[in-house]
Amino acid sequence: MAINITESAAKQINNQLAKRGKGLALRIGVKKVGCSGYAYTFDYADEVRADDHTFTAFGAKVVLDDATLPYIDGSNFDFVTEGLKQHFKIDNPKVDSMCGCGESFNFLSEVTVQKSAAQKKQA
Repeated sequence: MAINITESAAKQINNQLAKRGKGLALRIGVKKVGCSGYAYTFDYADEVRADDHTFTAFGAKVVLDDATLPYIDGSNFDFVTEGLKQHFKIDNPKVDSMCGCGESFNFLSEVTVQKSAAQKKQA
């Protein structure tokens, strides 16, 4: 199980942590919310917990917990400029559709995510 972190995302993570003055990584989560059902959450990780998975690229770290990993596994994590807006972007092959506002999304199948979680527990 893995996620790909681009150089642009790594630079932004490191810049934000340096600006904050502390922190080990960026923590990504998934929560039920919005028009379509799910949204990503972003927070600073000041510690790595027992159920966390750490991914490192270009000197930056991203942390996901056990519950989040099956939803984001296989994704590309980037920092992009679109018009006047700069933001983190997750290209997730498990996302089926996004709402019109672009903030929330649905997964292809809960079964796919549940199978991924079950496979991880068996490993």
